[in-house]
Amino acid sequence: MHETSKHLDENPGIICNNYLSEKMIITVAAFKGGVGKSTTALHLATYLQNKADTLLVDGDLNRSALDWSNRGSLPFKVADEKQGVSLAKLYEHIVIDTPARPEPSELKTIAKGCDLLVIPTTPDAIALAATLQMVDALKQLKTNYRILLTLIPPHPNKAGEEARTALEGAGLPIFKWGIRRLAVFQRAALEGVPVNAVKDSKAQIAWRCYAEIGKEILP
Repeated sequence: MHETSKHLDENPGIICNNYLSEKMIITVAAFKGGVGKSTTALHLATYLQNKADTLLVDGDLNRSALDWSNRGSLPFKVADEKQGVSLAKLYEHIVIDTPARPEPSELKTIAKGCDLLVIPTTPDAIALAATLQMVDALKQLKTNYRILLTLIPPHPNKAGEEARTALEGAGLPIFKWGIRRLAVFQRAALEGVPVNAVKDSKAQIAWRCYAEIGKEILP
């Protein structure tokens, strides 16, 4: 058995770049739950699907993306880790949703197995502290990562601006755009569709957040 394939069988939550030769592999990971990790993976896959055939691999223990897909219809294929290994060669782009708080050994494989590691974080102190812990763990891995601020509260709350200033002040890579806290994302999950398919006055505002992030990754 190929060594990488054996590793995947033993660790189904991990997909390695050595095994995949796709044009773009994006992994979404975080040390804290509730930061919009699965929502981010799903909407990045939606954006990339507009560029080329995209596969979303649901490695989250909660199977959030698969549940989302089962409730409605998504414009791309969603698969679990084992299915993802066999399907990967059929797709141009791959987005991987990982379990929250990966173990150090898993984080090393995750970091080296993608072209870009996206780290979503909400702008509160607890989530930011967890993000800084993750960044610290990534220092020796020389991985290409970028932090994404999510669930940013509306004005006059300045938590989003303050978090951005702190992260930029620390010299950490961060997306220029962030994801606003909008109830339409929950409605999209309930309907089983991406937010741009929801009939709601806020849907296109919500979608633009992820579309702009997508442009920063792949214009």
